Formats: sequence, structure tokens, C-alpha cells
Amino acid sequence: MTIDQFNFAGKKAIVRVDFNVPIQEGKITDMTRINGALPTLKLILDGGGSLIIMSHMGKPKGKAKKELSLGQIIDAVSEALGTPVKFAPDCAKAQEAAAALKPGEVLLLENLRFYPEEEGKPVGIDKEDPAYEEAKKAMKASQKEFAKTLASYADCYVMDAFGTAHRKHASTAVIADYFDADHKMLGLLMEKEVQAVDNVLSNIKRPFVAIMGGSKVSTKIGIIENLLGKVDKLVLCGGMTYTFSKAHGGKIGESIVELDKLDVALGVEEMAKKNGVELVLGEDSVCCTGYDFSTFSVKEGAKIQVFPSNAIEDGWDGLDAGPISREKFAKAIEGAKTILWNGPAGCFECEEFTAGSRAIGDAIAKATKEGAFSLIGGGDSVACVNKFGLADQVSYISTGGGALLEAIEGKILPGVAAIKG
Repeated sequence: MTIDQFNFAGKKAIVRVDFNVPIQEGKITDMTRINGALPTLKLILDGGGSLIIMSHMGKPKGKAKKELSLGQIIDAVSEALGTPVKFAPDCAKAQEAAAALKPGEVLLLENLRFYPEEEGKPVGIDKEDPAYEEAKKAMKASQKEFAKTLASYADCYVMDAFGTAHRKHASTAVIADYFDADHKMLGLLMEKEVQAVDNVLSNIKRPFVAIMGGSKVSTKIGIIENLLGKVDKLVLCGGMTYTFSKAHGGKIGESIVELDKLDVALGVEEMAKKNGVELVLGEDSVCCTGYDFSTFSVKEGAKIQVFPSNAIEDGWDGLDAGPISREKFAKAIEGAKTILWNGPAGCFECEEFTAGSRAIGDAIAKATKEGAFSLIGGGDSVACVNKFGLADQVSYISTGGGALLEAIEGKILPGVAAIKG
């Protein structure tokens, strides 16, 4: 069943969205994920249905935390939908509120992850503990009951949270077991996300250039290895630059490094060479003697200077791509016909270290204007595109980070499989 075929008139729809939005001082700083879900939510309301919206926020690890309450976003969701949104302060005890919903009305459930059953992982017990397996089995049973409770609120289920589609959680996959094939479906956003990934993987126009940023090689190694079998050029930037520099004996000062992944970095280079892929790494870095990662700011009295990425002096921390690297990245993107960008080139949250990510964003926008299909995914990359005002100059902005990467790796996403089989 597709969402366009379903008759929502008089029906209650429970919709899994990804409203895990960034909040600072009580205000949402990026509405991308909420805006992305609006077409699905409005389609249900316009079709005469009522809405039960469920999402997670942050990582409360099975405990209720005020700072991660979805109650903070009620006003923003109400304004975005153009209708008042009711709130259920306990997602597992919302039977009465759900039953009372009339067509056109909306109910937002409290953070699903306030319950450990959502993720289905035992809490307070170490994996090495002999009792862990038994606890895991018990939690899986509890997860099913939790999913069954959520399912009982509605007549149909809509999965529209691509950002969590790679997790087999109660609300993203298990809940689908309690609806037949005619009463569960992907939302419009999910359909677009799946299509966008398909465009990148099944309809590749060459040259295909992928840009992978971020701090660690370890978190991206699976996708990097997978891409080396598909792309023509692979740009690696961000903090992982220094693991590659160190692997060749370079000096990296205080820059982030994974010393246990030096052989992995060398292996990536070897694999790129073997596959005929042009591997593009930064040559210089904008460095700082005092950066506060908690406030994304330069400490008072700190110095900023450009160093070669393999000759950074002690006491200096590489935080962005230097001018030579920026030019190199832009040149690699020039003329591309398919582009994937995941992960920034530096600490873009601070104005002094935005230039690397901005250069990548500008080059992608230019290539898109010249006919390339560009897919931007991952929270930080999306934040970059929005910060630089380039959102309308790229082909598609994905709401998923880990889910996008796993889909591109060719893994089956539980949130999709639960609907499509």
C-alpha cells in the first residue's frame, strides 16, 4: 500500500517522524526535519484523518529527561502544521488521548526513548555479564508489548523517519507487525529518500564524486570501502585528515587522530589505487592553539595559523581545510555529474573554521547548476548547506545520517523492510 492510495477519512494514523531537532536555549535552531515531514502529515489531515505523531529526541537511555522532552517543540509543530497540537506526556499511556481524537486533530507523543523498550536494549547490565543474554531476551519481549501499545492507538501506521530507518526499534520496525499490508506504508519523505539513494546508486551519471568528512575514519570505513567500488573520485576531509597524515609519519600537533586506525587509512589508499579511484586528501589546515569544542568558539588569546597537514607544530589543533586544500576539493568536484556529500571539512560551527565546508558547498552548488545530481546527507552537512544558504541550490537534502550511509552501503534498512517486506 502506498500513502497516495490510502483513504484516511475518519481514520487515525500513527506516524513515526524524526523530530530529533537541535535545540538551543529552548529554541529550535534547524527546522529541516520538521519541515521534511510536513507533506506527509498534511496529506493525512487533508484526507480527513487524525494524526498521532511519535518521535525520539536525543539519547535519554530509557529515562525521562526534561531537556529532551518533545513538549518543547509543540508550538513549533503547531505553527508548521497550521493547527493546534495536543500533547501526551507519556507515550505508553496515551490510549484515552488517542481515542478522543477527531478528524483533523493532532496528538504528539512524548519522547519514545524515555522507555528502554523503544530501542530494545537492556539497561544497567554489561554485555559481558552472564545474565545479559537473558535480559536481552526479556527486553525483546517487552519491546513487542511496547510496540503493540503504540499500534493500538491507530488504524494505520506510516513510517516517515528516514533518519532512524536503520534501527530496528519498536516505533520504526516492530510496530509494523501489528498492521496488515493494507494498513502500513512509507510516508512521502521516506519514499523520496529511498528514491534519492536509488538515483545515486542505480542511476549513476559520471563522473561520480563523493565527499566524506567528519572526525573519525572508524565511523565511515564501511561507506568509504563501499564507495571505492562505485565512485570516480573520493574526497576525504575533516578530522580524519590527520589519521591519514599520521599514517605517513606526519606531524599533526594536537589534532584529532585514531592511532589504532593508521593501517586502515593506508588500506583505503591502497584500495583506491587498485580500483582506479582518485583519492583527494587535504594538504594544508587552518589550525588553532585554543578551541573550545563545547561552545564552538576560539578561546581568548588563542592564535590561528595555516600549516601543512603533515607538519602541524605541537600545541596546534587542525580545525579546517586550508586554502590549498579548499582549491583542491573544489577542483575535484568541478564537472561531476553525481555528487554525494556527508560530513563537514572542519569545525564549521565557528566562523573562523567554515571556509573548507563552504568551499565544498559552493562547488557542489555550481556543479548542480551545471546538471549534476547532488545528494547531501547527515546532520552536519545539512546544517552546512542551510548555514551557507545553499539549500535550494542542491538536488536533494537527506534527513538521514546513519540511515543514508547504511543504504548507500547496500544494507537493508529495517524501517523500510518492515513496510515493503
